[in-house]
Amino acid sequence: MNPATNSLAIESTRAGVWRHAIAALLVLIAAILLLYRDTAWGMVQIWSRSETFTHGFLVVPIVLWLVWRSRDALVALTPRPSGWILAPLLIAILGWLMGDLAAVNAVTQMAFVSMLVLAIPAVLGVSVARLIAFPLAFLYFAVPIGEVFLPQLMEWTANFTVVALRFSGIPVFREGLQFVIPSGNWSVVEACSGVRYLIASLTVGTLFAYLNYQSNWRRLLFVLVSILVPIVANWLRAYMIVMLGHLSGNTIAVGVDHLIYGWVFFGIVIMLMFAIGARWAEPDLVHPSPAMSEMSATGRVKTFSIWLSAACFALLVALPLPVKWNIGRMEHPAAISLLPPDRLAADWHAVEAEAPAFKPAYQMPVAEFNTLYQGKDGKVGLFLAYYRNQTYVQKLVTSNNVLVTSGDLRWTRLGSASRDTVIDGNSIAVRTLDLRANAAVDQTRDVQLVVWQIYWINGTLTTNDYLAKVYSAVYRLMGRGDDSAAIVVYTTKRIDENPHALLESFLATNYSTINGLLEKAQPAR
Repeated sequence: MNPATNSLAIESTRAGVWRHAIAALLVLIAAILLLYRDTAWGMVQIWSRSETFTHGFLVVPIVLWLVWRSRDALVALTPRPSGWILAPLLIAILGWLMGDLAAVNAVTQMAFVSMLVLAIPAVLGVSVARLIAFPLAFLYFAVPIGEVFLPQLMEWTANFTVVALRFSGIPVFREGLQFVIPSGNWSVVEACSGVRYLIASLTVGTLFAYLNYQSNWRRLLFVLVSILVPIVANWLRAYMIVMLGHLSGNTIAVGVDHLIYGWVFFGIVIMLMFAIGARWAEPDLVHPSPAMSEMSATGRVKTFSIWLSAACFALLVALPLPVKWNIGRMEHPAAISLLPPDRLAADWHAVEAEAPAFKPAYQMPVAEFNTLYQGKDGKVGLFLAYYRNQTYVQKLVTSNNVLVTSGDLRWTRLGSASRDTVIDGNSIAVRTLDLRANAAVDQTRDVQLVVWQIYWINGTLTTNDYLAKVYSAVYRLMGRGDDSAAIVVYTTKRIDENPHALLESFLATNYSTINGLLEKAQPAR
């Protein structure tokens, strides 16, 4: 056969295989989107309501554009389904199921994006996926995660600002994330954490590194710079805003305008970062055309294997849904009764005449109570918040459930820590928090509280958010439901007393009674 005729025949056959492969891939992606529409819609809702993750709307168009840039190299390859991709797919669907049972958006959304990414090598083959590896990896930027770093970023920002102010000769008195200087009071809140700057810089910086560099070490270096620069820039921004407010007598850089100044400063810093990074840009590499041996193999590829791989992928993807439905079918209604007892163990009895001055900020529990108990050594407050049939909106472990919100007018956070204690014969590290009543609200006295917090997950105690989620998912898989509760105890901090010893004694004496209350609230099995 004439070589030119043979080449045309190969190209025609490859084009036919590609048409089948693209059709199978589109059908598979549509099936994933349909089956997991709630997860996909949850991502879109977060993009629309949170300025931190608005960039998610741009991720998919950018991915499609990056793939389109590689179209000439892609069409020269032959789609070859990869059956071994079904193994990591099992991990992804198990991750989605566990994340959904524990109502963790980040896990379900990461698993959902992984299904979309794995669909490419499953239908088109590893060689195709390798060629567009970066666009596929970039798709993970659509997942709205990152707010888990808020507390640490806020702490770092407060630390730097206080040190910089003192270095500038300004006296500072600090309590937790709040500090006082001669010209006024300042506090580091969520908007001051810099997480928006960090996520925006990392997303754009990663794309910039891919488009402008060819060597992996330069790309990794610029991505690292994209992480460090916004963190340091946010520290400088916070210091700059406090200094502007201090030097101007609090006439500028206060209120909403300090956020505007912050974004202007951030924009200038990022532009400088890109301008400097562009000086070391590398020209695009010229990819050689595929060898004739690769091209001549097209005729041996059967389109049947493409559709078979897509069908097997779709069947596996659908597996978690009937499992979830069956678990939900066996669970009990949410309504429960949880009443505070008049008396606990030993000499502890409820103080009915005195209402608790402190109440943790737990949202939408199915039952709760907050009661003061008097013992021979002092008073201890007991707060229980009970959750059942948890959803993404109503759940125990969430960033919305805190002991004290950042905008609380009644209490100021002084510091948090972890403390080892023994409860029901088991050693556990409880979370501790020191609070002080704001003088503007309570002018009668300087009231300070010590608060302990523990999670109760179907009888298992933990203070780790991640373990609490894992326990909840595992217990649901075992058919035991997701009944969970927050146990919070607190007492007034006095100079002549040891509040931690009092709380430890209270739990040691009364935990069996508290556990009995929670177990009684569980449905009979």
